[in-house]
Amino acid sequence: MAAASYLPSEDQFLCSICLDVFTDPVAIPCGHNFCKDCITEHWDRNDRCQCPMCKEAFNTRPNLRVNTFISEMVAQFRQSAQQKASSSSSEQQVFKPGEVPCDVCTETKLKALKSCLVCLTSYCETHLEPHLTASSLKRHQLIDPVENLEDRMCLKHDKPLELFCKTDQTCVCLLCTVLDHKMHDVVPLKEGYEGEKAALGNKEPRSVEMIRKRRLKIEEIKHSVDLSKKVADREKAEGVQVFTALKKSVERNLNEFIQTIEGKQNMRMKQAEALIKQLEQEISQLKKRVAKVEHLSRSEDHLHVLQGVQSLNIQHPSPTKDWTKVSIPPSSYEGTVNGAVERAVVQLEETLSKEMKKLIEAELKRVQRYAVDVTLDPNTAHPTFILSDDGKEVRYGDVKIRLPNNREGFPDDICVLGKQSFSSGRFYFEVQVKRKTEWDLGVARRLINRKGEITLGPGWDNWTISLRNGNEYEANDARSVRLSLKSRPKKVGVFVDYEKGLFSFYDIDAAALIYSFTGCSFTEKLYPVFSPGLKCGRENAAPLIISPVRFT
Repeated sequence: MAAASYLPSEDQFLCSICLDVFTDPVAIPCGHNFCKDCITEHWDRNDRCQCPMCKEAFNTRPNLRVNTFISEMVAQFRQSAQQKASSSSSEQQVFKPGEVPCDVCTETKLKALKSCLVCLTSYCETHLEPHLTASSLKRHQLIDPVENLEDRMCLKHDKPLELFCKTDQTCVCLLCTVLDHKMHDVVPLKEGYEGEKAALGNKEPRSVEMIRKRRLKIEEIKHSVDLSKKVADREKAEGVQVFTALKKSVERNLNEFIQTIEGKQNMRMKQAEALIKQLEQEISQLKKRVAKVEHLSRSEDHLHVLQGVQSLNIQHPSPTKDWTKVSIPPSSYEGTVNGAVERAVVQLEETLSKEMKKLIEAELKRVQRYAVDVTLDPNTAHPTFILSDDGKEVRYGDVKIRLPNNREGFPDDICVLGKQSFSSGRFYFEVQVKRKTEWDLGVARRLINRKGEITLGPGWDNWTISLRNGNEYEANDARSVRLSLKSRPKKVGVFVDYEKGLFSFYDIDAAALIYSFTGCSFTEKLYPVFSPGLKCGRENAAPLIISPVRFT
């Protein structure tokens, strides 16, 4: 009875090809047993038909039949193993999400304890036992359980990735070191792991800093988008305000025009109604007279006729008004349309001027935020200029002084530059120009080592506006543009947007845009440039004064 209950160990039922418990075991002529599919595939892949274990060759492929005895023994072994696994599953940990499951368990998946790099299979405690007891399996390399074991095999040689090639920075198998990575610096995985982990530790602070900078850049971009949206909303609101005012002005004049036409027409209609009523009254009187006359003409009573005629002349006299010259001429609307349009245009211009002034005032408030402190550079001043001690005023003197040889300016220039230079961003400054008949004002590139007379104006590297003869204004860059201003500026604001290539000049007191240069291109430093103009006696003796910006 004891012999009947005997059950061999699992290693006696392992196929030497798949290293797993037999499935459809067959015996070949040499006496060795294999899974039917395993031995069939083995012979299909090899030219010779021989036993994988003892190497005995067969002239013809043997006819394979399932060994029923071994098959029954395997079935009993599997049943016993399942019962054992079932009884011990309560003691073992059941597989949970995030853990590696046993690849052999068919019903309740248990947590894998080890993964075999040879079998490419993960095993729970029960299914791991053959690898711990069977001599043929003890040589297999076991590691802590991992998923995707196929990724740990060399795709080219189907061998475990056990080494790290430092030359190519990749994991390799033993065959790789002999073939593809010969003479390379190859180390065990553990050594490579320690080196790379140390390198990762050095890279981590740098990566963290890069993440921080990129997050800051994201916030910067978001902030820029928010600012852009605010600017867009503000511009849209200002535009809607202007066009709404213009629309109301046009609608108001249209209503006035329609009311004028309808008023004239109503007046004609009332005149016609009055004349028609008067005519109808006369017709009524004439009808009564005609009826009385007809009645008297049929009477034979002499007295009655004579008395009736006298009464007729008294009670129903014949109308005497001459209607031949009475008429209602058609209404004349000539000049009405033109007059209405002219008035509408005038009011439209007034409205537009008022709204444009509001826009310029708002624009001035924005550009004044970029105000900078500008002072005059005496080393660039024309020899006849007189500069104030604080570097804020410049006037034309009477005597030409002698300059030192190391002077950085241009002896023949009639201008002076600001000390401050600008090569990016935006900047703004204001200059008082009242009581002057000549002046130049703007921004210029600084030109060094130029010979001969250099003046501000067309053809030179500057963007300025100028006054000549007391009332002639011009804008100058590569060409000269005559300007027509409604009033003489007393204080001029200068705004520059370096990246946009924009130069704008404002009449501060009138809150008006004088002129803008747009689409300019440059890469050099830009300097504020000033010229008080020539003095003739007391005329144009007032200085140009760089004024502090008082926000409007």
